[in-house]
Amino acid sequence: MSSEKLQSIAFKWIEAFNNKDLDKLLCLYDEQAVHFSPKLKIKNPATNGLITGKDALREWWQTAFDTIAGLQYKLSTLTTNEDRVFMEYTRITDQDAPLLVAEVLDIRDNKIVASRVYHG
Repeated sequence: MSSEKLQSIAFKWIEAFNNKDLDKLLCLYDEQAVHFSPKLKIKNPATNGLITGKDALREWWQTAFDTIAGLQYKLSTLTTNEDRVFMEYTRITDQDAPLLVAEVLDIRDNKIVASRVYHG
């Protein structure tokens, strides 16, 4: 996949997230996509930080949008290779100090099949 196509998916991802547009965000994902996040592991230890499928992603992000005032991601770095995007961004909220985050998106057939979040 071209770097331009991968970048386009990543920019759409950031825009949809910051606009809290779950439908646009989820249309970027494969139906059985997996997502890992340390915050997910803290909030719901039974998941061990890993969820699968669009329904689980929708529930996770809807809860975040509903409960975290001012949640936004400010992109600082975007790197691509054949089927992967590496993003660095700052997580900004009204109640927490800014948090440095790295996220990796694995992309196949123009859909995100896996995403992994790492906190600084």
